[in-house]
Amino acid sequence: MRRALVYTIGLLFIVSPGAAQTADDELVNVKHLIPDIVLDLRYNTVDNFCAQKLYTTDECLAAHGTVRRLQVVQDSLRGRGLGLKVYDAYRPRSVQYLMFEIVPNPIYVANPASGSVHNRGGAVDVSLVDAATGVELNMPTEFDYFGPEAGHGWTVGLTAEQIANRELLLDMMTRVGGFEPYSSEWWHYTVAAASTYPLLDFQLR
Repeated sequence: MRRALVYTIGLLFIVSPGAAQTADDELVNVKHLIPDIVLDLRYNTVDNFCAQKLYTTDECLAAHGTVRRLQVVQDSLRGRGLGLKVYDAYRPRSVQYLMFEIVPNPIYVANPASGSVHNRGGAVDVSLVDAATGVELNMPTEFDYFGPEAGHGWTVGLTAEQIANRELLLDMMTRVGGFEPYSSEWWHYTVAAASTYPLLDFQLR
């Protein structure tokens, strides 16, 4: 299954902010709709748990329904002098197979046999940044830290600031954006309806 046919993202999936009638499950360019969102796409670097570059572009895509929710969160954060940073959004299914070969632990890496919500464009890995500087707020762990310390309920050894920042992100993403959290990863949020979106293996180029 790792050798499934891979397609190339084309202009078909790049829509302008004024585009209408875009389906919720259609992939769109996050930056096109939220120009001031910060991108730190770790899988386009070697600074990730795979220690290799998995994407060939720094373009960030997600399902249109996902991005509309991110827009609401970003709009709300601006009044606080804050913003969102995205570590990952849409992820090709072929990349999911590679990740699962390296870390075959479904707590932290979804089994590609059933697919990750990332492969459907309905999940985002995010953090909070200072809007003026782009510097990330102090969070409990680094992104993609595989351990209990990354969970929403963990408090041991954390500072009050780290807990408050995690809780602020949780509140903004769930109450304001309508996302669902993942208990084991403070950065991972999904759109409930995205479980019905099609699994995709468009390679990012």
